[in-house]
Amino acid sequence: MRYTLRQLQVFRAVAETLSYTAAAERIHLTQPAVFAQVKQLEEQIGARLFERVGRVLRMTEAGAIVLRSAEAISAEGARLESGLEAMHGLSSGRLDLAVVSTAKYTLPWLIGPFSKAHPGIDIRLTVGNRSELLARYASNRDDLYVLGTVPAELEAEHFRLAENPIIVLAAPDHPLAGRRGLTLARIAAYPMIMRESGSGTRRAAEALFEACGVEPNLRFELGANEAVKHAVMAGLGIAVLSRGAVQLELDHGYAVELAVDGFPLLRHWSLAWNPQRALALSAAALRDRLRAEAKDAQG
Repeated sequence: MRYTLRQLQVFRAVAETLSYTAAAERIHLTQPAVFAQVKQLEEQIGARLFERVGRVLRMTEAGAIVLRSAEAISAEGARLESGLEAMHGLSSGRLDLAVVSTAKYTLPWLIGPFSKAHPGIDIRLTVGNRSELLARYASNRDDLYVLGTVPAELEAEHFRLAENPIIVLAAPDHPLAGRRGLTLARIAAYPMIMRESGSGTRRAAEALFEACGVEPNLRFELGANEAVKHAVMAGLGIAVLSRGAVQLELDHGYAVELAVDGFPLLRHWSLAWNPQRALALSAAALRDRLRAEAKDAQG
């Protein structure tokens, strides 16, 4: 059987996204190239790996078998790279880091000193929402993960990395700008912009509104922090976002933080990793450095 590691990598991307288009975007290939790789793998295995039910792509029983082996082969490849890295110290290597989207503004400042100290290490950063990161963790795709609250049921080791205050953001000319002692009920009378349902920031905000018996006036649902910020600055409504995601806009006066009771929500980011995965030398070194810096900051 003459399948290749590249074919297995492409197959995993399709299996995890159940979309040839999304898989192509993830691994930086064209959609026809992804389809061709999967087709060749099916011909070599002698079985269909995916089938369409209506417009939905589903994995077949043979696909599930191949996926388990593909994940095992990928894990073995990671162990091989880790062993080779150990031979060369921290002068070279690769590190896969998956980050929840709200942390992408703060994380570069945290990993910058490590990257400067070890320029030969290639840090590959993947940004996604909470649901996407948990899916990546389940398939053991990355070395380290930066999440908000780590689910109790997730079999992961983790530590508190940095604070993540959640604030209410508005345009400078919003009627509530500059007011003090605003209540949730007061701001609920105005149009609100929120992230998509899989967002940890949205979950935190909705939990507070629910606990206070207030229903927000959700007018817009957008899938990225940048889109939410621009909608706020355009005067379309107020939003609940991580302060780190909007610090630049606050500093330049493009948006303002509203003084709302219960805010800022004091959240934090955590660095997590799978204890069953053999961490590459570079990943372990970055983890240990971030843990030491986090302890100093908390102290």
